[in-house]
Amino acid sequence: MNTRHFSQLPKPYLAYPKVIQGLIFKKPKGEKVLPQVEYVVDALKIDSKHLESYNEICGFKNDGVVPAIYLAVLSQSLQMHMMTSEAFPFPILGLVHIRNQIKQIRNIGVNEQITLSCKFGELKPHDKGLQFDFITTAKVAGEVVMESLTTYLSRQKTEKKAGDKPKDTQEPAYQPQAEWNISENTGRRYAVISGDFNLIHIHAVTAKAFGFKQAIAHGMWSKAKALASIELPAAYEADVWFKLPMYLPSTVEFLTAAEAKQTDFLIRNLKSKKPHVAGTVKAL
Repeated sequence: MNTRHFSQLPKPYLAYPKVIQGLIFKKPKGEKVLPQVEYVVDALKIDSKHLESYNEICGFKNDGVVPAIYLAVLSQSLQMHMMTSEAFPFPILGLVHIRNQIKQIRNIGVNEQITLSCKFGELKPHDKGLQFDFITTAKVAGEVVMESLTTYLSRQKTEKKAGDKPKDTQEPAYQPQAEWNISENTGRRYAVISGDFNLIHIHAVTAKAFGFKQAIAHGMWSKAKALASIELPAAYEADVWFKLPMYLPSTVEFLTAAEAKQTDFLIRNLKSKKPHVAGTVKAL
């Protein structure tokens, strides 16, 4: 495992020229292998103004605590550079973010100094291609305070078959909690904060070039919006599956089904009832 150390987070936009090059220079065929590399920001200090802007668009309170998902979002700049600087086997444009898991061990203070690291996880068969993970870890003074697993799908033909799908389970007894009117500019506003300027999120014109009728909301914004609407314990796991695209603008409803130590939640279209995001928060 090779390790690259950074004094600060690399700027996401510096990776975009290489992303565009991927439209011209095709990846070589053959067996797909993920790079054995880890990127580490040794002493990350939270920019309080940036965090406040993130909290505002996602709905979190400015209470001196860093949302665990915020650290997962910051790690996306490491992910971008890992995919563009290493021998990454897939075209970046066209990757589909299908799942995100976050574990917060304890509350993380805004003034704490964090070591943030990211590496590739497993490569697995999927019924629509191949899926792979990014593993993100945040430490304070050597203590793990947050872990995240981000799963992407690369659509392609594959001879391998995915494992047996889990059997359908009974849907939680969801209760409506709120209706959200998601504005057309949400993707652009979130892109400025997150650094994720994927063209499918920015404008209807650029989204249509990739087969979408309108721009779609960022999955990590949708997850953050849901988590900000739930009373989170100090230690928890939040597991989310990204379902159907949330077109912008859109009117959606937020539903939850709460038990003693677990809250299931769902974001779905108000009219069609089709799901956009489904997830679970479990207290640790």
